[in-house]
Amino acid sequence: MRKITDAHPDVAGHNIETVRELQAHVRDIKASYNLSLGVLSKVKQMSSSIYTKSSLMLGLGETEDMILRTMDDLKSRGVSILTLGQYLRPSAKQLEVKEYISPEKFAYYKKIASDKGFIQVMSGPFVRSSYMAHSVKIKKVKS
Repeated sequence: MRKITDAHPDVAGHNIETVRELQAHVRDIKASYNLSLGVLSKVKQMSSSIYTKSSLMLGLGETEDMILRTMDDLKSRGVSILTLGQYLRPSAKQLEVKEYISPEKFAYYKKIASDKGFIQVMSGPFVRSSYMAHSVKIKKVKS
């Protein structure tokens, strides 16, 4: 991690992917919820000037309360940028989509995340973790 912080990037991203309750079902056991939160926290501890970013895929069976708790967990670890996108099943071998989230619901989650203090939120059915990464413009603010 020191190589990353020593490079002084403007943004360091690590994706939480899904809510705590679905981690064991959705992610490899080596990429746990707590490990992801720890990585994000450690980057901020090592360099408070680096913005951290994380992403959530929606439509895997999570509830609104789970999503809001995940936002709180990310925010409490210093995450500034959040992307929320629709999980789309890549092939029949992967997990099924449990729900297609409406654009209105994505807009609702974007407002909530902004109200929680994320400085930039991208939220929509076609948003991916690197969505519009080339055009992210972050005004430097004191941490």
